Parts: sequence; C-alpha cells; structure tokens
Amino acid sequence: MENLESIITQKVSLGKKVAFGFGMLAQQMFPAVLGVFIIVLVQDLGFAAILWGIIQFLPRIFDAITDPIMGFISDNTKSKWGRRRQYIFVGALISGIAYVAMWQLFKENGITYNFIYFLSCSLVFYLGFTIFSVPYVALAYEISEDFHERTQIMAVSQFIGQWAWVIAPWFWVILYDPKWFPEGAAQGVRDLSIWVAIPCTLFAMIPAIFIKTKSTLDRKDFLPITGSYITKSLKGIFTSAFEAFKIKQFRQIAISTFLIFNSFNVVASFTFLIIVHYLFGGQPASAGNWPALHGSVGALVTSFLVIPVVTFMSKKLGKKKAFIISQCISVIGYILFWFLFVPGKPYLFLFALPFHSFGIGGLFTIMMSMTADVCDLDELKTGQRREGVLGAVYWWMVKLGFGVAALAGGLILTGVGFDAENVTATSIQGMRLFYTFLPIAGVIGAILIMKNYDITEEKAKEIKLELSKKKSSNQ
Repeated sequence: MENLESIITQKVSLGKKVAFGFGMLAQQMFPAVLGVFIIVLVQDLGFAAILWGIIQFLPRIFDAITDPIMGFISDNTKSKWGRRRQYIFVGALISGIAYVAMWQLFKENGITYNFIYFLSCSLVFYLGFTIFSVPYVALAYEISEDFHERTQIMAVSQFIGQWAWVIAPWFWVILYDPKWFPEGAAQGVRDLSIWVAIPCTLFAMIPAIFIKTKSTLDRKDFLPITGSYITKSLKGIFTSAFEAFKIKQFRQIAISTFLIFNSFNVVASFTFLIIVHYLFGGQPASAGNWPALHGSVGALVTSFLVIPVVTFMSKKLGKKKAFIISQCISVIGYILFWFLFVPGKPYLFLFALPFHSFGIGGLFTIMMSMTADVCDLDELKTGQRREGVLGAVYWWMVKLGFGVAALAGGLILTGVGFDAENVTATSIQGMRLFYTFLPIAGVIGAILIMKNYDITEEKAKEIKLELSKKKSSNQ
C-alpha cells in the first residue's frame, strides 16, 4: 500500500539550480536597468509626465493579453525539447534585440517621433520578454516535485537574480558622469543598452541550453496550439487564466504578492528624492553615491542574509510562517527608515537595510515555491498541468504592480505638493510618511490574507499521493 513516505522525489543538482538562476538574473536585470534608463525620457528627451506614465502602464495591458496566451501555448506544446526550452531561447533573443533598438533615441527627432518609436519597440521587447519569461517561470514549477527542494531552487535563483539590483543602481552614476558620456545621458542609454542586452540575452538562454526536459511528442492530453484554434479559443484561454483565481491558495498568493510588491514599488522611486532633498538639501552632486548604495547594499543584504535565513526558516517552520516572519521583520525596517533618514548622516539609513530587505527578498523566495505547490493542487482538481497559465497570471500581477506603482507614485507626489523646482518641507514630510506607512499597510494586508493559507508540507504530500493514485488508475 502506497503511503506518504513512499513518494520518491528527485533532487535537483546544483548545476541545474545555477543554470536556472542565470535566467533569473536576466529576468531581473532587464527591468532593473530599464527602471534607471527610463528617467532619461523625462530628464533629457523632454517627455511629458503623461507620456512617461503611458509608456510604463500600456505594456501592462499588453501583457494582460499576451501572458495568458503564452501560458496556454507553453503548457500545450508538443516537442522533442519539451514544453518550455525553445520559447525561452527565442524569447531571450527577441528581448535582447528589441532592448537595444528601443533606446536608440535622439532628441533632434522630436518628442512625437521618439514617443511612437519607443512605445513600438518597447511592445516588441515586452512580447519577447513574455515569450521568454512565461515558459521560464513555468519551468521553475516543474523542475522538482519536492516541497523543500522547490524553495531551494527559488533561493538559488533569487540569490543570483539579486545581483541585478546590486548592479543597476550604479547606472545612475555612470549615465550622468560627463567623463563617461560627454554628450549626455541620452548617449549613455544608447551605448549602455548594448552592454546590458548582450550578457542578459546570453544569461536568459542558459536555462534553455542546460536544463534538459522530457519530450512531449507523445502527449495525447494537450490541446492544439494552431493559430486557428487559439483564435477560436481566446475566450476559453482568458477564462482559464482568470479561473486560476478560483483556487483559494493561488488567490491568496497572487493578491498578497501584489499588495507587498506594489506598495514597495510605489515608494521605491521616492528613495532618490528623499536622499537628495532631505539628507542633502536638494544638491544631487552632494548626494554622490548614496542613492546607488541604498539599492546595492540592500540587494547584497538580500543575497547573503535574507535568502539563506528565509530558506532555513521555511524548512524548519514551514513556508507560511517563514513568509509572515520575514514580512514582520521588513516592517521594522520601514519604521527605522523614519528615524534613520537623518540630514547630514546618510550612513545611518544603512542600519535599516538588513530589516527592510526581508520584505521583497523573502517574498519571491517563498511565493514562487508556494505557487509550485498550487500547481499540484490545480492538477488534482482539473487533471491538467498548467504551470504556464498559473505562472503567467502570477507574474502579470507582478508586472501590473510596476504599472500601477508608476501611476500611484505620480499621484502621491502631486498630492504632497512635490515640485522639483520648489521643494518644501511639507512635501518632503509627505513623501517620508508614505515611504514608511504605505509599505507597512501592504504587508499587514498580505499577512491577513495569508493567515489561513493551508498547503503545509503534509498536505503537499497528500496531494502528491492522490495524484499518484489517480495516474495509476488511468493507466
């Protein structure tokens, strides 16, 4: 008689974990650097704030269409290479080429031309990024069936991926240094985009090359992925994607991620403004490397402290408790920022970063592992492996967070009366209040949502056992 302990799972080699992690480095480096480069549109190319907002928000609407379709295609692909690898490779190539193309902007071409050109190229980039990222994330959910091994895979990938956030802030320093780019930051993004795109494209291809997957040529349970079938089935594809929210545990994970990630991103752009205008009296030159250090040190803390600690807690206490504890620690960090942003003493805020970093660092390490567990539950209920669809919906929530954060951040700055030409003490105080209390509100909301999350290690094993019985009876 088969029992819970007889379910045999295969450990994943460190080499495979690292290969998957290089894909995460690309997945995080592309948007991390884009977040730095995009300020050039307003600062140096004359884009109005509304155009800047459209450029950041419209791709999220585009993703809402393309992500579920790509998830469906990836889940139902019959190929000797399996369901994911070929898309990861092709998507990486498209993303890299489009990334370089969209930053080839010249002020003399005018705002209208540059806006249309950038938006068009960026949509090609985001299409390529979807072709890469949706199968890539789905691959993460199917590499291992072991409850704790999944967390280990995510931990290694997040450790490697965090280096994007160590490196990206320093592009601020390089872009506006006339020794590097005497013609200005517009020249900087044109040149640096090449040096970003080439390694990121290669990193993104590594999982496709080195992580072998089984052939799916003999699968009889897959749906057709012909153009005519997809066109006829668009309603069903989107219905299937949104039906993912009918799974209570997935809904808890997705909404909690949105609350934490979105509230973090809304105020993340305030960091530079607070450091420059509050700590250094509005003198960017005096601020020096401190804005870059804020991001880099936080990412290093995440890599070497947060991820190992959260992984250890997850194994000893369970994923839900590890998530709640890590988020509570991040609340301490946000509170400390209120007291440790001290004019003339910028080094003090460094003491808040180890606590603050538990927020985002713990979030994706745990949540991606939890989503893999939900894929098993979904298979038990529906009879289908839908890693692509669930991954697409989950990461669309993350992408939506970027777009909503951009709009919300602008509204908050307007609400507190921030004007770069006339910065008042009241506007700075308003920014600082939101910087501390908005993320805390997001964390509290997420913890309340996750308090009844019920996929424990034992329940995950029970699901595996039921799946095993179901498959045996169908043979």
